[in-house]
Amino acid sequence: MSRSRQTRLYHRLQVAAHALKKSADRSTMSSVGVTTAQAAVLYIVEHEDDMTQRDVAELLGLNDSAMTAMVTRLIRLKLIDRNRSWKDGRAWLLSLTPEGRDALAQLQAPLDEFNATIDELLSDAEIDALVATLEKLTTRFNSE
Repeated sequence: MSRSRQTRLYHRLQVAAHALKKSADRSTMSSVGVTTAQAAVLYIVEHEDDMTQRDVAELLGLNDSAMTAMVTRLIRLKLIDRNRSWKDGRAWLLSLTPEGRDALAQLQAPLDEFNATIDELLSDAEIDALVATLEKLTTRFNSE
């Protein structure tokens, strides 16, 4: 494969990822006032036990400073609480507030609509092939 083709593919992946993120963020921001990354934090905190900031950061592939900024914003929005771990006094455990649970429930509709749009654009076979390709790329480049 020529270098120009490789470059175009990488560029197209970047452009598509950016367009998807911006569109999804517009939808979640207008619905609940959080980005999709912040929605992911809410979802993880809701569905995993005893999650620390570091645990969530690792799951999302974020560095500690980005996670701290995101958690600070979600606390300011009263969507999560942060309390010292009873197991490790240096760690912060995250939990959803009642407002955070409401926000997570409200996020379901716009995210379902966003995924339905993708389902309308791509066939099942295209989705399966794209998922397999993205997983292959993710595995390869996460191993470096």
